[in-house]
Amino acid sequence: MRHTIDIKIRGYHLDVFGHVNNARYLEFLEEARWAAVEKTLDLQAMAREGFAFTVVNINISYRRPAFLNEMLQVETELTRWGQHSAVMRQVVKLKGTETVVADAEITFVMYDTQKQTAALIEGSLLEMLQTI
Repeated sequence: MRHTIDIKIRGYHLDVFGHVNNARYLEFLEEARWAAVEKTLDLQAMAREGFAFTVVNINISYRRPAFLNEMLQVETELTRWGQHSAVMRQVVKLKGTETVVADAEITFVMYDTQKQTAALIEGSLLEMLQTI
């Protein structure tokens, strides 16, 4: 399932060169992932059951600068999963266009807080992740 959020570029997103600083995109992507997860999952219930999302790798490509007052749209979807990790693909576009500003793949594990290790992604945990 693909989720989208909009982000308006504000002055505090910009660097000395007048475009969005590369580090800000990580914040945009995180905001979009939280929005996608909160839309479909009960995070408090997951925490009570001892599970937490833990990002282990981010690969991001910057395609075009973004500037003050532009509207961005961030698309997020779960694309694949294995025994211990899963990958979300995220694409940042100029809203209303197909112009890609940045795209990224984020690998995460479901951390078992009781065992202090990556949980096996199977059964109800896999079913739950597939709703994202």
